[in-house]
Amino acid sequence: MSDMEDKIQEMQRIINQLNEASANYYGGKQELMTDYEWDAAFDRLKDLEEETNTILPDSPTNKVSEEVISGQKEEHEYPALSLAKTKKPEELVKWADGKAIWISWKLDGLTLVVTYDGGRLSKVVTRGNGHIGTNITHLAASIKGIPSKINDTSHVVIRGECVISYADFDQYLLESGEDYANPRNLASGSLTLKNPEEVKQRHLQWIPFSLVYTEEPINSWGERMNWVKKNGMTPVDMECVSTPSLANVEQAINRWTEKVTTLKNPFPVDGLVISYDDYAFSQTGSITGHHATRAGLAFKWQDEAANTTLDHIEWSCAANTISPVAVFEPVNLEGTVVKRASLCNISECHRLGIGTTGTKISVIKANKIIPKVIQVDQKIGELTIPTHCPVCGSPTEIKTSEASGTQTLHCSNDHCPAKQLKKFARFVSKEGLNIDGVSEQTIAKFINLGWITHYSDIFSLKNHATELATLDGFGTKSASNILQSIEKSVDVEARRLLYALSIPLCGQDVCSRLLSGTKLTALVEAATTTDDTDYFAGIDGIGPEKSRSLVNWFHQPDNAEEVKRLMGILRISEPDLQPQGNRCAGKTFVVTGDVFHYKNRNELKEYIQNQGGKVTGSVSKSTSYLINNDVESTSGKNQKAHSLGTPIISEEKFIEMFVD
Repeated sequence: MSDMEDKIQEMQRIINQLNEASANYYGGKQELMTDYEWDAAFDRLKDLEEETNTILPDSPTNKVSEEVISGQKEEHEYPALSLAKTKKPEELVKWADGKAIWISWKLDGLTLVVTYDGGRLSKVVTRGNGHIGTNITHLAASIKGIPSKINDTSHVVIRGECVISYADFDQYLLESGEDYANPRNLASGSLTLKNPEEVKQRHLQWIPFSLVYTEEPINSWGERMNWVKKNGMTPVDMECVSTPSLANVEQAINRWTEKVTTLKNPFPVDGLVISYDDYAFSQTGSITGHHATRAGLAFKWQDEAANTTLDHIEWSCAANTISPVAVFEPVNLEGTVVKRASLCNISECHRLGIGTTGTKISVIKANKIIPKVIQVDQKIGELTIPTHCPVCGSPTEIKTSEASGTQTLHCSNDHCPAKQLKKFARFVSKEGLNIDGVSEQTIAKFINLGWITHYSDIFSLKNHATELATLDGFGTKSASNILQSIEKSVDVEARRLLYALSIPLCGQDVCSRLLSGTKLTALVEAATTTDDTDYFAGIDGIGPEKSRSLVNWFHQPDNAEEVKRLMGILRISEPDLQPQGNRCAGKTFVVTGDVFHYKNRNELKEYIQNQGGKVTGSVSKSTSYLINNDVESTSGKNQKAHSLGTPIISEEKFIEMFVD
């Protein structure tokens, strides 16, 4: 075989790897390559294409990677092409050519193209392959940052990145039990969902990074971003370098790098975007199937890699999974000593080909922050997956996510102390009972000492005051401060306590909604006694899945007993729900379907509650009236009402009986 044929075959192998990795990247599935590996393979492919003067038809150098979101396809009015990239400041300066430039984040999410006509949102389309995307306008209201109306009444096209913050990502994993490799994978998977309410609970945010078109003539990129602000949107962070030189560009890059390494940016990024301030100039230049040469430049940090030797795999048990952690001979990366890196899950271990003690590996700090094993250089032995939990000794089980196909290891013991650690951490967190000075590490010590096995045990720590003061890292003063914080936390808002219980699918927003029309004592009683898992489904933003989770949680005897103990210890401040009248007193209502006399169903429900009535989500024997403007409907609620003899009344009839 000739040298040319060898190179063509190598090109095809790389293309297959890159295209499969891109499909997983945009589809929210288990990643097949790290950014480091992808960049190295892509660069090798470009070198081979130059050497052979050949570009194969499916080469990613000649097209934009395409996400795999299903739905109605739509051609972009303005192609959403990718950017050329560099890792060298001097190449960036050469590209700038003395012209004023703007630096902004290269956010690590999915690009959405948002269009307005006549001041109103007309469509939201994914980037797709840069020329054709998927219309997801039905999800727009579920994504924070996409306003339904703007001031400009002309035709407007804006590009932005759909992202999930690190904090919201961690919260989702804790509450859902799902396993995603990173926030981008979760964002990508979320856009494949059909239920807007389900998408809303994942806290996606859209951050504009380019005003593609408006009839208003604005030539400065900075002024175009100011236009975005004036129209009610929050664009990506940005900084202007008016006279680019190697010195001031390097200084600027260092400033942005420092924001990443000190975790001052809440969203995942994988580099910087450099844009000309002269917008008209940026639209000139050559355009290929892969990128426009002057539309912008992506600057990606050089990943400093180090070779080391694996010492062992540590299996760390957390709230939902037992995660593998590579412990290796210490190496210096990005100015710090690194000796541990999470391997995320079993699928990642298999992908990398992780072995046992003595295995040679390469590690980096991905995006200057997170230690990451990028490849196995020489495998020794075979990875052993624990059959028993390393903390409590209970059997383990491997689960495969239906959403992402990822394999994760789990402890089968629901009461494993280590498995509860994250939940205890949430209980004492600022958003929970706000017990200052009690960190996750401190909670872990208390668990290992046998001082706490239930949330309520935290309030008995005063019985261990003397021992607490003698623990390593503690003292009389720190022990006293912790006990004072615990005593102070006895006064707590109802919504904070409900959130602190770590009920699956019940985050801060859900807890606030659950208590918007009832007191915690009433909610606990209803959730404990009802046999209807849809009991709370009618509350705005709850739905059957969250209602079922709440009811099932309270039906577990240990949980119900623990809440009872806590309510005997704590002084709980309930929301002020004093009725303003008594027209609906003693009556229980279910509201369904469209309403016409009230702004929405919530306004009708608030009126009922303000008049001493009760609103529930499903029809039961205790329901006094079902309000449905389609009285003759054959819906499930109507059928249930008929079977129970519950009156079905229209909105007008309700007003006649309880308002006029």
